[in-house]
Amino acid sequence: MANDRSDRPPGSQNRQFLITGAKGFIGAWVVKALLERGDKPWILDIDAHSHRLQALLSEEQLASIGFIQGDVTAYEDVERAVVEHGITHIIHLAALQVPACAADPAQGARVNVLGTLNVFEVARRHRNLVRGIAYASSAAVFGPEELYGQATVPDDAPLLPGTHYGVFKQCNEGNARVYFLNDGISSVGLRPWAVYGVGRDQGVTSGPTKAIKAAVLGRPYTIRFTGGLELQYGKDTAEIFLRCAEMELSGARVYTLRGAVVKMDEFMAALERVFPRARGLIRAEGPQLPIAFDLDDSQLVKDLGDVPRTPLDQGIRETAEIFDRLAQAGKLDVRDLAI
Repeated sequence: MANDRSDRPPGSQNRQFLITGAKGFIGAWVVKALLERGDKPWILDIDAHSHRLQALLSEEQLASIGFIQGDVTAYEDVERAVVEHGITHIIHLAALQVPACAADPAQGARVNVLGTLNVFEVARRHRNLVRGIAYASSAAVFGPEELYGQATVPDDAPLLPGTHYGVFKQCNEGNARVYFLNDGISSVGLRPWAVYGVGRDQGVTSGPTKAIKAAVLGRPYTIRFTGGLELQYGKDTAEIFLRCAEMELSGARVYTLRGAVVKMDEFMAALERVFPRARGLIRAEGPQLPIAFDLDDSQLVKDLGDVPRTPLDQGIRETAEIFDRLAQAGKLDVRDLAI
């Protein structure tokens, strides 16, 4: 673990980070980013086991994580985590994804909406502690590309979600706005589209990451959608979440994220440039996903400054290198390739 704290924000020595959903994909990358800059992350979850954290972190790093057993849908668990550990910044990522929300909308609402309300309510009641909140919204708050006239979609475009998941995320954005208007609780919501990298093994937009894994193993794989997509490397997404939690700007801000905006055949070409043996092994079929993918992040750039953007070929290469290292060690989980 890195001990050099020179890259940490000024005055950050007294900051304590709580991550909900840290066992998930983006959460694991946030934990990794915090550890590498010398911070101790606190994670709130029902149990401590996470194959994603194990894939990204060394044994020493895993041992340095602060684990708090609790359920984000239980207010008292979130409050206890914040108060007992002096949490100053919350990165709220706990959520059920599109398929799970479709299969059980009530449970999806409990996790995605009630869990988010609990985070904001704890921040309201303990405003003497909590100074920053960054939470995961989603590009799923937008409707299909054709509803926006094929133009780049700004942050303030009409929200027209077509899934329970997208509606829940829209609800969270609205509740964040109300907490600012009524209680002065500032926050930042971020709307990723398809984030890729080691640990992305669930959800329909996990297809590109699974394709990289399959290419490393020399196995065939079919991505189940086509058309346009916006791909953002997990390392970049994690860094943006951290910086947004720390910038402490006033308001209920919501930003869309923009990585590599490509067509599926462009992603396939990039994968084949990095892994020529992927040619003939990796296919894509199915419809375009009904979510606008050409998203404008100019407001994020204006407020945050230099936004990290790993080129697509480099992100694919780094992802493949980690997958290959795990495979060589006999630690690469391939169960997701059957989905």
